[in-house]
Amino acid sequence: MVKKLLRLLQTNFVLILICLLFLGTRLFKIDTIPSSVYWDEASIGYNAYSILQTGRDEWGEFMPLHFRAFGEFKLPVYIYSVMFTESIFGLTPFAVRLPSVIYGLLSVIGLYLVVLELTKNLPAQAGKLLSLFSSYLFSISPWFFIFSRTGYEATAGLAFFIWAIYLIIRNKLILATLLFIGSAYSYNSFRILTPLVLGPALLYFLLGTSKLRLLKKRFTVVVVSILFLLISIFPLYKLYKQDSGLSRLQTVGSKNIVQNYIKNFSPDFLFITGDTNPRSQMLNTGQLYYLDAIFLVLGIIYILKKKDRKLYYILAILLLAPIPASITKENPHALRSILMSPIMSVISAIGIYYLSNFFKKQKQLIFVTVLVLYSLCFENYMYKFATQYNNLSSSSWQIEYKQIFQKQKSGCVFDEFAQPYIFALFYGVDDEMNKVDPNYFIASRVLNPVSDWGFSTVASFGNYTFPKLCQTK
Repeated sequence: MVKKLLRLLQTNFVLILICLLFLGTRLFKIDTIPSSVYWDEASIGYNAYSILQTGRDEWGEFMPLHFRAFGEFKLPVYIYSVMFTESIFGLTPFAVRLPSVIYGLLSVIGLYLVVLELTKNLPAQAGKLLSLFSSYLFSISPWFFIFSRTGYEATAGLAFFIWAIYLIIRNKLILATLLFIGSAYSYNSFRILTPLVLGPALLYFLLGTSKLRLLKKRFTVVVVSILFLLISIFPLYKLYKQDSGLSRLQTVGSKNIVQNYIKNFSPDFLFITGDTNPRSQMLNTGQLYYLDAIFLVLGIIYILKKKDRKLYYILAILLLAPIPASITKENPHALRSILMSPIMSVISAIGIYYLSNFFKKQKQLIFVTVLVLYSLCFENYMYKFATQYNNLSSSSWQIEYKQIFQKQKSGCVFDEFAQPYIFALFYGVDDEMNKVDPNYFIASRVLNPVSDWGFSTVASFGNYTFPKLCQTK
């Protein structure tokens, strides 16, 4: 796969430019915008640091597959990825967020390859153009932007998932299964999506031939893939039994699931207000550009008219993508439905191609005009993000704890903004300006009783205490 990537970049100058644009806009002030790490980022960062220093997480578990955090469990892939970046850059926001950029870049490249495979029935030049446009639109999508420059585990899951789809299209089922497993161990949404996509793919692969010799070979491939999948399920089952997050998930009824599902396709969510969580999107900004509304309609019309089985695959994945978000209380939810982002980009690119077919003599002009319009949209979004985002979202990123623990090395810090101890571990230092030793933290901490939701909180460690309210003398 590494050789494939290198070969691809060596022969595709435009794709390189897209990748450079992606890297430039994601690395731009990545350690200061957003203004602070959120508690999940702090937890990921310190657990990776603890593994790097001691081989154990903050709870003393040796090289765990699941990381207990605040009473729920985090999946391992992103944390171990951060461990490698922290070995170079230390326990810093940059180190926590850098893997997200790398996984995001892999997603952009993977999407190019997926679309290239899905458009093989089109003229070669058209297929390549569609692939480049899909990757470009995905790289500048408001939906994907913040997630691909902050320490969200979803970016790892998305990268594995996109590359797994590419391998399915290429009939590399065993490798695809391994990548699907990687996505399931990266982010919770892909635990749900993996069987929904992989199951039908394995069945179609098995029944796709009537030749006995080939059928036997395919049967072996399917059996091996299922074995890998079953082996991977055992640790996930243990996680389901222990994770308090599952109890919150089960509070959603079937009627609400249908309503939630529809909300993910609402014009308000897609184009007007977007996800109302400031950590997911600029306030009052849709998940997509207004411009996308035109090309999404044209793209869907083209796919339905074309009657190409491979293009139908795009719509099928789009319909599956919101399911993880639909079965939770917070909805619509841009992060849990993140798979919609690259699929929407592909459909918009197809819509642009369809529009250009009506103006054959001005085809190039259409593409250039649309490219300029999208670029202006992104420039406006990027400008607002660089100049306004921190002012609008700093408290949502819990900047108050960053400000406290960069100055305060001991004493009472009240639990106003949730989980202050993890920020003391992430930002705090001892008298010699060293990060808090994981062994010292484990030995000195005192825990509060577990809440009704199953969340664990730290009452104190070392010279810090974290009550609900600090008493003044």
